[in-house]
Amino acid sequence: MKIHQPTELIEDANVALQMLKEGNERFLKGELIHKVTNNSDREIMYREQKPFAIILTCSDSRVAPEIFFDQKLGDIFIIRNAGNIADKTTLGSIEFAIEYLKCKLIVVCGHTRCGAITAACSGAEFSPNIKHIIDHIKPAVDKGGYLDEIICSNVEIMVDRIKADVTVRHLGVIVTGAYYDLYSGMVKWL
Repeated sequence: MKIHQPTELIEDANVALQMLKEGNERFLKGELIHKVTNNSDREIMYREQKPFAIILTCSDSRVAPEIFFDQKLGDIFIIRNAGNIADKTTLGSIEFAIEYLKCKLIVVCGHTRCGAITAACSGAEFSPNIKHIIDHIKPAVDKGGYLDEIICSNVEIMVDRIKADVTVRHLGVIVTGAYYDLYSGMVKWL
């Protein structure tokens, strides 16, 4: 079991992915790591951050990657928005984390019972800002299927959008999808 240290740069995306997988296993077993951030760790993180992964996930209050991946303060760079969409702001945040923080792994993580996906499936009218979100989700809805299938399709579409980003392609990071089950706590890797 590898535990990330605040000064440690993880340069291998496969190691980073394994750390997330092991963290979810600990979460499922209730065997969590000690997460108290001491003064020396905070002093290090005040000067710099070295997260080992970027997580794009939903804003849903029940979806907290630090918890279900059993990670500490400073371990993961999290971008959250309704429906875990990869719009320009999200892509800019990802590019920042790749270029300046040297993250080598990007995970797009959808989840069961996603309200944004449910709203996109409803066909209702929305305010312009919510419509912006729905418009990004619509390609997954158009593929059809049950809600969970649409959620996974949305993750796959966002993974493809991120992979198509020039900076992501240029710097050769790994991009993968995941699906978090709110009930079981398990992360399924897509």
